[in-house]
Amino acid sequence: MNYFSSDFKLGILGGGQLGKMLLAETRKFDIQTYILDPNKEAPSQYGATQFFIGDLMDFDAVYQFGKKVNLLTIEIENVNLDALDKLEAEGLPVFPSPKTLRLIQNKGIQKDFYVANNIPTSNHKRFENLLDLKSDLDNIPLPFVWKCTQFGYDGTGVKVVRTASDIENLPNVECIAEKMILFQNELAVIVARSASGEVKTYPVVEMEFHPEANQVEYVLCPARISEAVAQKAQEIALQVSKAFNHVGLLAVEMFQTQDDEILVNEVAPRPHNSGHHTIEASYTSQFENHLRAILNLPLGNTASKVAGIMVNLVGEEGFSGPVIYQNIEKIMAIDGVTPHIYGKKETRPFRKMGHVTIVNEDMKQARKIAEEVKNSIRVISDN
Repeated sequence: MNYFSSDFKLGILGGGQLGKMLLAETRKFDIQTYILDPNKEAPSQYGATQFFIGDLMDFDAVYQFGKKVNLLTIEIENVNLDALDKLEAEGLPVFPSPKTLRLIQNKGIQKDFYVANNIPTSNHKRFENLLDLKSDLDNIPLPFVWKCTQFGYDGTGVKVVRTASDIENLPNVECIAEKMILFQNELAVIVARSASGEVKTYPVVEMEFHPEANQVEYVLCPARISEAVAQKAQEIALQVSKAFNHVGLLAVEMFQTQDDEILVNEVAPRPHNSGHHTIEASYTSQFENHLRAILNLPLGNTASKVAGIMVNLVGEEGFSGPVIYQNIEKIMAIDGVTPHIYGKKETRPFRKMGHVTIVNEDMKQARKIAEEVKNSIRVISDN
């Protein structure tokens, strides 16, 4: 199949920053792209060949969009799977498949899947709603982690429950109660798997979280862990990838426990925040490998050229409105610093507005510069 400078049309469900970064690769290869997103201001609106506005959870919107393209992929999991089933049954290649997405879209089903497939994960209980959880509270050791099973993202839909009163204001939705893990590190491995089954993993990354927002602040590659732990994390990521039988990328987020066990937390079947550093730091970016995988082209080299750290740029607390990136020229004066601005016109507290990659031969130096970047740049508005 000729994908390049041809009539081939790649459809992407979702037009956020992940779509925007994926479009940088489709433009490099001159592949036509159609994007569907509910927001007319979506970051991907300018880079696509054609941009369509529509609800990703609406059957007709997704189905009719799918009829316009030759192959369909996603940049967000929350899409109408019944429409994808119908399109796939009619012969449209959909990667990752709706079958894979059904196992991942709902976090309760996802956790049950790990247990069924002997994939190490924290103990959990699944509840139809908050009332069921309340009635079983005596049987759940405190503290635990509450997660809504659907539509949570970037730290929303997750709460640490330390006392019985902590659940009072939670929404009455399907949820899981997870055993709280005392971990040394939060790690992630991105696995690329092509339609013909070729598989490659990126090096293990370490994630440092913001204590309040429950959002990743820094992603460090390589992770500051032993070779044995890194190998174990890679092996478990490959086990997870094989079990889901996905095509495209799978980001596997994990905990490294105090005694160096690896437990799978959750996965995302698409390009992921934990792989943004790959644009500057790797031989092949996660976005290029997602494209190679779904088009069944040979996968690119996943090794790092240099140590890389990614810093998330999120809206500062107390600011909502038209965005201003303060001190951006100050950080751009530092060697090895590259900002990525997502193109969201409005900032609000903790909204992901961009990221900055720091590359350096020396991880310690990179981490120091990352701190400097974090403390210099401010995502604010003039309100």
